Amino acid sequence: MTDAATKPLLAEAARMQSFIAFDFGMKRTGAAFGTRMLGTARPLPTIQAEGKARFTPMESLIAQWQPDALVVGIPFHPDGAAHENTALALRFARQLRGRFGLQVFEVDESYSTTEALANGARDADAASACIILEQFMRSLDVPDVGHPN
Repeated sequence: MTDAATKPLLAEAARMQSFIAFDFGMKRTGAAFGTRMLGTARPLPTIQAEGKARFTPMESLIAQWQPDALVVGIPFHPDGAAHENTALALRFARQLRGRFGLQVFEVDESYSTTEALANGARDADAASACIILEQFMRSLDVPDVGHPN
């Protein structure tokens, strides 16, 4: 997430303070809210809906928490190659952008569910969303090695 194309987005994200992250799934979508000030994410209720029906509870979460932006975990194969769920998650991110008018940051979510399950999560989807969001927020605090402050 630090290539030349993403640096302007990271700079924009660094000015934002609160985020809702989504771990997209066809039947269940995990959600988490976090702030940069605390640097942690808290799980929100997993959304158990498919298709367009999932956007109604998301709209409620966005209205309640009023994030500056959204974060969506994008799955990839271990070698970085895209697969079927990659395209679905990217489409979901575009839909969020269009529906809610918020900046949506797409981040690699590799192994977030595995990590959540290894940590004993009762709700792996919400725990995965927390992991995705905390990793994203940590990436905002990494200085650009090529440019001195």
